Amino acid sequence: MKTKSFRKLDHTPQWHVVDATDKVVGRLASEVASILRGKHKPTYTPHEDMGDHVIIINSDKVRFTGNKLADKVYYHHTGYIGGIKSITAGKLMEKDSTQVITKAVCGMLPKSRLGRAMATKLRVYKDGNHPHVAQQPQALEV
Repeated sequence: MKTKSFRKLDHTPQWHVVDATDKVVGRLASEVASILRGKHKPTYTPHEDMGDHVIIINSDKVRFTGNKLADKVYYHHTGYIGGIKSITAGKLMEKDSTQVITKAVCGMLPKSRLGRAMATKLRVYKDGNHPHVAQQPQALEV
């Protein structure tokens, strides 16, 4: 048996729409990260960007389990001395709920140029409207 290695030229990406209403953040993010990587296809190649585009709508209606809204803390550093900043998941949901899903999905992608290229194929919107109707996205149940 020979292993067939697929190239990016052989791949035509599809578009998927995921409704995040009443979905748990981590479970939704793991499914979406798998689709962005292309692991759901038999042509999966680890060193190529073979994934599909994913549109997530209704990010305001996503939910956390347990006390994560109060206990989960997101950190980032400004680059200055003593410049570590923190925000809880509840406050980040009020401020910008799209960042919660984006951080969860990007945390599950590879930390390389390939992972950053995969992350550009993720689009998150707060409500049910999105400007990607021309791409004819297909509804995906997660």
